[in-house]
Amino acid sequence: MARRRILVVDDEMLVAMMLEDMLADLGYEVVGPCSTLNEALECASTEQLDCGIIDLNLGRGVLSTPVADVLNARGVPFLLATGYGANAQTDALGHSGLLGKPFSTSDVEAALKSLLD
Repeated sequence: MARRRILVVDDEMLVAMMLEDMLADLGYEVVGPCSTLNEALECASTEQLDCGIIDLNLGRGVLSTPVADVLNARGVPFLLATGYGANAQTDALGHSGLLGKPFSTSDVEAALKSLLD
């Protein structure tokens, strides 16, 4: 059985690497991680994806909104990873759930189970 492919977008490399390790431990295949908007747009547009975990803020005032738009257009569900919590003002992005930072492996596992099952 093929492993599910998860797009990871986060500008903080330590967070991205941690998430990549968590996903690998949970049996998922990681696409990325992508740290820039252009890199994320390329992967979101061209890769075969089961879902995504994207950081809302990609640094220097750059938001991941265009990535969310591409995933929505392709019908790919995604979790929005953010440290802003309920104050994130993200309803218009069409995400399938929030993954609050900081998160644990069990948080990621539960969020993906809810998203993919």
